[in-house]
Amino acid sequence: MGKSAAMSSAAVTASESWPWPPAMRASAALHVAAIGAGVLVPGAWPWAIGAIVLNHALITGAGLTPRSNLLGPNVTRLPEAGAARREVAITIDDGPEPEVTPRVLDLLDAHRQCATFFCIAERVLAHPELAREIVARGHSIQNHTARHRHNFSFLGPRGFASEIARAQDILSEVTGQRPTCFRAPAGLRNPFLEPVLHRLGLSLVSWTRRGFDTREGDPAKVMARLARNLQARDILLLHDGNAARTAEGNPVLLEVLPLLLERLRADGLRAVTLPEGMKL
Repeated sequence: MGKSAAMSSAAVTASESWPWPPAMRASAALHVAAIGAGVLVPGAWPWAIGAIVLNHALITGAGLTPRSNLLGPNVTRLPEAGAARREVAITIDDGPEPEVTPRVLDLLDAHRQCATFFCIAERVLAHPELAREIVARGHSIQNHTARHRHNFSFLGPRGFASEIARAQDILSEVTGQRPTCFRAPAGLRNPFLEPVLHRLGLSLVSWTRRGFDTREGDPAKVMARLARNLQARDILLLHDGNAARTAEGNPVLLEVLPLLLERLRADGLRAVTLPEGMKL
């Protein structure tokens, strides 16, 4: 059995060491209680079914809420230690993108700031030299799945394991660094994801705030969303891949990033990679 297949198989196997989140333990208990009531209490089935449906709706809502931690650990801010260090994390998704990413790297270099790139593994395969340049210039590449499937949040354990483990192997081989963080496409997921991440040694990372720069072409509006209550420990989300365009046709990230980096300088904040910023 190859390395990827072994990792996928392990991810599917139930893990007794996986720390079930309180919400999932409560969900399991509710199912048992509802079924028991339906069997033992005359006329209780409608109430039991209603309770189960409501529970499933809550779990679905949690999966559709990227910053929720009901389904398991979810990093939305850097640790408390980052406040004293005046650290923030700029995260940039969906690349690498040859038209945009090199210019992003130049902007970061000019301001002496670092970023984390949540890369799609198949794009890394298509542009390996660009991926290696990201790492060589002091930034971090983390796992954003192999293909960025639009139906990612509907996958089961095998689908999650296949997408994520394959991305781990590709990113590790190309860059020489094995990711420690994972971000789901659009931040959407279901209860099967966390056990797979636990098996693969990955932390789920979402964000403190986002600029919605894949659909908003006005740099001022994107910047306003990112800068609102900006403070140490924030994790900010932008995109080099799938970036919206300004009225002039420029990727909006390239106009927002200089404004953001200048704001960080003015506020005495330092942008670090997630592996650095998540140190306690």
